[in-house]
Amino acid sequence: MNQVKLLFIGIAVISCGTKPSVNDLAKDLEALYSKEFKPDEPGGSILVKKGENIVFLNSYGLEDLNSGKEITENTVFNTGSISKTFVSNGILILKERGLLDLEDSLAKYFPDLSNPEISNKVRINHLLSHTSGLPDLRRVSENETFYLTAKDRENFEPLKSADTLNFPLGTKFQYSNPAYNGLALIIEQVSNQPWQDFITENIFNVADMTNSKITNGSHPDSGVAHAYVKDESGQYIENDYGEVPTFAAAGNGGVWSSVLELANYEKAIQTNAFLSKELTNESRVLFRPENWSDTSDPFVGYSWFIGLESLLPDADFKIDLIYHTGSQGGFRAFHILIPDQDILFIGLFNRPISDFRKMIHESIAIFEKNSWMNE
Repeated sequence: MNQVKLLFIGIAVISCGTKPSVNDLAKDLEALYSKEFKPDEPGGSILVKKGENIVFLNSYGLEDLNSGKEITENTVFNTGSISKTFVSNGILILKERGLLDLEDSLAKYFPDLSNPEISNKVRINHLLSHTSGLPDLRRVSENETFYLTAKDRENFEPLKSADTLNFPLGTKFQYSNPAYNGLALIIEQVSNQPWQDFITENIFNVADMTNSKITNGSHPDSGVAHAYVKDESGQYIENDYGEVPTFAAAGNGGVWSSVLELANYEKAIQTNAFLSKELTNESRVLFRPENWSDTSDPFVGYSWFIGLESLLPDADFKIDLIYHTGSQGGFRAFHILIPDQDILFIGLFNRPISDFRKMIHESIAIFEKNSWMNE
């Protein structure tokens, strides 16, 4: 299989004359993942990169059960909420060009919010960091048919009628999908084009993400994986666009990509290909409102999550992480950077993982076991 060949080419280039052996690392990772995935079922693709070198790259299972097409390193998956990092970077690109400010209030972009006190106080940076306290007023379970095709505007619209916040502005964290639908709409207003086109032109094209796509009303009709979940009888059934409400709301989960192209995205971030070093760094440090009062410390920047505890609270090792995960329908995803060791760890899957966090934990433990983290 193509992907296995790539795996061992990568290892051969890197491991000659080095200790510890990257071959040992790859064998341990392969042993872990081969227990999870079967060749005739939905699966996924996993990449580990250290510096400029890909040290593990392998794919498992089928991207389409009907056709039997195998997953490869080029298979395009829905990335779920990793999409929010693209929306966040789109906002930051507009800030860098002087076309908006992160202190802009919602009133500037959504003058029809029902409560002026809320619209004048909630700012873009609160949406980026999930600290706005805006309640999610969508009644998805009562209107599943509507939300199967509802786009960003329809998903953000109910929030306009909010008359109170769930908590005082900036005092706590509360994850918000519709906040990112709103941010996508702000990109459209400021750039005067569909936000999907703005991201394609300013990030995808710059980062060499030629096969990546963004949902724009309809599902990408070709060149992408389908996602599956098991029904009560244990059979896999399709569970993606058309079956899952809010899938069409692209600002919170509409980006489709491959592990190789997400690696290109990370390289473009780190080399400041589309955004300055200053703003990139600002997006990847903790956002600390002055009036923060939650019992836990802040653990998010502008879309990116920061720190080990927020992902793996029971980990028996101590490292810094910058990451985002994704879950939408049957799709699962993670994009994890270990900055001090210059390690990038990406996984894209078209079915749920039996224990998602455990697999991530055990993978990083393998990095440590092989004394590879600091090499």
